[in-house]
Amino acid sequence: MAVCTVYTAQSLNSSCSISTPSKSHLRFHQKQVIFFTKRSRNTRNHVITCSASDAEKTVVIGLAADSGCGKSTFMRRLTSVFGGAAEPPKGGNPDSNTLISDMTTVICLDDYHSLDRTGRKEKGVTALDPRANDFDLMYEQVKAIKDGVAVDKPIYNHVSGLLDPPEVIKPPKILVIEGLHPMYDERVRDLLDFSIYLDISNEVKFAWKIQRDMAERGHSLESIKASIEARKPDFDAYIDPQKQYADAVIEVLPTQLIPDDNEGKVLRVRLIMKEGVKNFNPVYLFDEGSTISWIPCGRKLTCSYPGIKFTYGPDTYFGNEVSVLEMDGQFDRLDELIYVESHLSNLSSKFYGEVTQQMLKHADFPGSNNGTGFFQTIVGLKIRDLYEQIVASRAGAPVTAAKA
Repeated sequence: MAVCTVYTAQSLNSSCSISTPSKSHLRFHQKQVIFFTKRSRNTRNHVITCSASDAEKTVVIGLAADSGCGKSTFMRRLTSVFGGAAEPPKGGNPDSNTLISDMTTVICLDDYHSLDRTGRKEKGVTALDPRANDFDLMYEQVKAIKDGVAVDKPIYNHVSGLLDPPEVIKPPKILVIEGLHPMYDERVRDLLDFSIYLDISNEVKFAWKIQRDMAERGHSLESIKASIEARKPDFDAYIDPQKQYADAVIEVLPTQLIPDDNEGKVLRVRLIMKEGVKNFNPVYLFDEGSTISWIPCGRKLTCSYPGIKFTYGPDTYFGNEVSVLEMDGQFDRLDELIYVESHLSNLSSKFYGEVTQQMLKHADFPGSNNGTGFFQTIVGLKIRDLYEQIVASRAGAPVTAAKA
């Protein structure tokens, strides 16, 4: 049911009309419904401007990370949990950054760059600098989508480095805003129902960025190194501080299982989960709130060198109480992952083995043999559970119409 604002005017006839959507100056698509009744000559018509009720509002998820830190892979895992393949808008710009599935729409916040590649170069700023981004438009459009109003969202073309004509984004059940700044602006941050930060160590980030930008975007090793060094001051100033606001952080570090390891092939991954977040119960290993160290390798889990080690326990993170689940090492056989899954609680899975099933389904995704893919999958299930709790809660709440 929509919540509508009602205005009155004199009318002598009885009819009902719905105007066609019109665009506001902020690129929102608005709709008016006009009712005419004939109860008497003094009856007034009612002009009703509708927006979504609380029960219909889009659930908004924020995902923050630096460039080349695995946001795209995480999005594919997340949308898969909700069903349906995530694809660009049909018939739209082939260079669109948006992905749409049955229940989710993922928009890239690069689309809110206020300066194109040339403009940033002329002004001497990087895309991480707030001055290169339009946070006012970002806030207004995310708020509109959350309220059930379609918008004309800009498109930043990563191929040309230019700002392309906008595309229409209709309100989905779940909106994911991913990019550099989903938690930077307090107004946008307050719109989020849940937030995640992918925190990749410098050593791992460098290896990942080389693999992506050289293989997929044709960049040279020298240009990648120069880009990383140029971006680091802005990353430290504007991107990294956002992790203090995240409800969950996936932290990727070099392994501690191999002394003086410098190859970076084996990873230590930590899932940091904030306590007290509404509709979110942190995952735990064996005994909630205890400090646990577990080496599962043996008869039920095949582990080649250097093995696998899990730890779990309470901690503090930027002054917040958190629970931390850590995995160091990598899996040899994904079908054996169910042994680890059976020892974890609060997974929010629909059935026994669902985490393992999801991992096997996307065995070719990066990180599927270590904690990055494992924890991304778990967070995806937790977000599904959070969404279902929010919808159930809203459905049980009374819906009231706004009065003129």
